[in-house]
Amino acid sequence: MKITVIGAGHVGATAAQRIAEKELANEVILVDLIEGMPQGKGLDMFESAPVEGFDSRVIGTNSYDETANSDIIVITAGLARKPGMSRDDLQATNAEIVKSVTQQAVAKSPKAILVVVSNPLDVMTYVAMKASGFPRERVIGMAGVLDSSRFRTFIAMELNVSVEDTSAFVLGGHGDSMVPLPRYSTVAGIPLPDLMDQATIDRLVKRTRDGGIEIVNFLKTGSAYYAPSSGAVQMVEAIVKDKKRILPCAVLLQGEYGIKDVVVGVPIKIGRKGLEQVIQIKLTPEEQAALNKSAEGVREQAAKVKL
Repeated sequence: MKITVIGAGHVGATAAQRIAEKELANEVILVDLIEGMPQGKGLDMFESAPVEGFDSRVIGTNSYDETANSDIIVITAGLARKPGMSRDDLQATNAEIVKSVTQQAVAKSPKAILVVVSNPLDVMTYVAMKASGFPRERVIGMAGVLDSSRFRTFIAMELNVSVEDTSAFVLGGHGDSMVPLPRYSTVAGIPLPDLMDQATIDRLVKRTRDGGIEIVNFLKTGSAYYAPSSGAVQMVEAIVKDKKRILPCAVLLQGEYGIKDVVVGVPIKIGRKGLEQVIQIKLTPEEQAALNKSAEGVREQAAKVKL
């Protein structure tokens, strides 16, 4: 197994480290334009191998030659958000970056599965799919895994319970239009509405929607990377181990949920072939309306991208 991570910034480097430490690949290739940075980070990671006990080789490079025949390519390249910057502000610049790196990567690895992490996530997943020419099964965006993890964290903090016992469901676009589903969110199987009032749920939902910018505002000069990298690696692990996990991910819908030709977050079965099934759950009219609104927002943004 060979896995390439494009972008050696905080998200990419942390993802590469987690992939290596979990020994999900024999080779982890870390690619970046900045000369010396991926080489230095890759060597530093591999020098931790004797202490952490992993044999995955981490190789940093500025060239795509070393990425040839990768099984999975994780795309994290792009600008990070800054205070006062919405995900949409990033779109034009990051679309060009994602288009370029995708084309270079898939030229060397035409059978790879792409896991997209760059923001704005849903549109960048669409860009990567168009740039690669891959079918939707092999281009999957990491959005709902992160949003669900944030929702689970806030539920656990509110109730003072283990995060392991919390389960959360988030659909829709990765950003202000995401659609958390409290009635599908549980603590040890107990539905969330049975454990807290609606005002509390609404407050946690809002904090989940604002989860990324909350961290940006704290950091001042960067954005989240520990949780996003964990979300990406959970998807990678599901693919490598053919785990058939049911995870909320951003994929191109082809009529599911009454939505077509737009990338949006929905629960999917993810395994060795990538997207194996879109899981359709019954939504209330209000939830369906929120999902439709989220999808239309993504469609409008995607229409602005020059492909």
